Amino acid sequence: MNLLVGFIMKKQLFFGFIIFLLLGFNAAKAQDAMPSPAPLPTSTPMVDDTQNVQPENLQDVPRIASQFQSDDKTLPDLGLVGVDMMQQQPLSLKEAITLALENNKDIEVSRQNVRIAEFDLRAANGFYDPKFTGQTFYERATVPNVSVFSNVNKINTSSIGGNAGFQGYIKKYGTIFSATTNNQQLSSSNPLSVLSPQYNSSLVFSVTQPLFRGRGFDQPRRTIEIAKRNLSLTDTQFRQKSIDIITDVQRVYWDLTYTLRNLQVQRDSVKDAKDQLAHNQRLVEEGQLAPIDIIAAETQVANFEQNVYTALEEVNRAENTLKNLIAENQTAPIWNASIVPTDSVDLDVPNTTLPEALDLALQNRPEIEINNVQKDINEIDRRFYKEQAKPQVDLIASYTTSGIAGTANPNAISIFSNNSTANTINQIILRVNANNPTLPPINLINVPPPQTVSGNLTGNNFSSFTDIFANRYPTFRAGVQFNLPLGNQVAKAQLGKALVQGEQINTQREQIAQNIQVDVRNALQSVRTAEARLRTAAISRENSQKQYESEQRKLDAGQSNIYMVLDRQTALTTAKSTELRAQTELNKAIADLQKATGNSLKANNVEARLRK
Repeated sequence: MNLLVGFIMKKQLFFGFIIFLLLGFNAAKAQDAMPSPAPLPTSTPMVDDTQNVQPENLQDVPRIASQFQSDDKTLPDLGLVGVDMMQQQPLSLKEAITLALENNKDIEVSRQNVRIAEFDLRAANGFYDPKFTGQTFYERATVPNVSVFSNVNKINTSSIGGNAGFQGYIKKYGTIFSATTNNQQLSSSNPLSVLSPQYNSSLVFSVTQPLFRGRGFDQPRRTIEIAKRNLSLTDTQFRQKSIDIITDVQRVYWDLTYTLRNLQVQRDSVKDAKDQLAHNQRLVEEGQLAPIDIIAAETQVANFEQNVYTALEEVNRAENTLKNLIAENQTAPIWNASIVPTDSVDLDVPNTTLPEALDLALQNRPEIEINNVQKDINEIDRRFYKEQAKPQVDLIASYTTSGIAGTANPNAISIFSNNSTANTINQIILRVNANNPTLPPINLINVPPPQTVSGNLTGNNFSSFTDIFANRYPTFRAGVQFNLPLGNQVAKAQLGKALVQGEQINTQREQIAQNIQVDVRNALQSVRTAEARLRTAAISRENSQKQYESEQRKLDAGQSNIYMVLDRQTALTTAKSTELRAQTELNKAIADLQKATGNSLKANNVEARLRK
């Protein structure tokens, strides 16, 4: 009986305290509702047509759906849009990273850039590929005859020709060598042509050797070296993109893990709230609680159910983000599956010091490698422009051997074998001798025999090549060619520009190293902070659990109220979510530290390579 009286007195005191708070709130509200004092009139009255926009003075505000209330208290289905919740696909972090590196479009573009650089290098080396050239033709021409040695009006010629050549290089010394063979069959109506048809052939060897500019380094070799560095550069950029993708996958993977675990926490909270509601109903039936207290418990259940749907939407967003990273395309089957992360959230925190992390970053960060490649390309440019500043002096040499053959032209004439002229002169000599018998006689001139074609010149086309192999008509040439631009300002200016660019690259390297230091410091601090937050969040969750259980016992003993119990229940749910978030943030901080030190590939046992 004493217990019952004490319980009733406590309830009266509690309701009295509530009434006191309500009266105080209404009084404060009434005080706030008092109109503001009117402004004092000024010496010059002004007309104010502006509307008084005080909340209590608003006029003619339309009321929209003033009688709205939701009578439908059924909850929609718990599910994800476009996903079969029964089709669950377990996925480890390693599998997610592998799928992302295989299917991600940015990674595929990086792979294609590397392949393009490989083709650029092959094209640059192609300059030194041996070249085989050739030509064959038929030609027929009619030209007027302007020679005083024959009286024909025009000359008809026809020829069939062909040539073939081979050109090669000695890349190390910039040497160019070539071999060319020519062959031609010429037929002509010219009476001065001894041979018709005539076969001409030749074989020419030539060498050009730079002595100064171009001997040690030239433009083709510069292009090759830059193409090699560009290949290394694109490979480094591919590795950098891989690191970025791995870090993104890690962060999204742990975000999905958090959202799924948080969804479970919210669902457990709904179950706990419903259990508390059932418990409160029993207390009402026993007379220990007022019926109005059931409303507070029901409101708690509704609020926690809202949290479930909010958590479900977070799961949907995190899952779609991860699928976007790992799916091959928009029709991939994984879009219809529910991803279930399988990796443990308890990761080993890296035990590293700041100097160790900085050394690792300077060794592995792609930015350093990119800067090194840029420095190498700059050194190539400096070497090339120094070479261009030298005088161009080339040693040239050639050797030619020729051959000729053909058939004697039956219509050929020669001014050196004209018998009629010789006979006419002799007749004149005889007349002179006869008219002057006392004088010594003049000797007659010899009549030259008709000109004939030498046997070395007659023959078929093969005979002309016989002359080449017999080396009957050789020609050797050797000399020097030079090109000396006065001042050579272009090469000197380009060399100066390359030197300045080298200084610029060194300055950029210092800035890159400083930025890397900042990244490593921030990432290492984030790991330490996230680790501390996880420990404090775990303590907070444990204490919230104890406070909630204690408040439930106090409620059963009549020493507390339902509002305190619900408040402890909400605090426990928040503490659980906070602990999950702290664990996720620690895992993401570890991923960021791996990225900051350039160790993401090695830490996740990933080898980034091209897809063949």
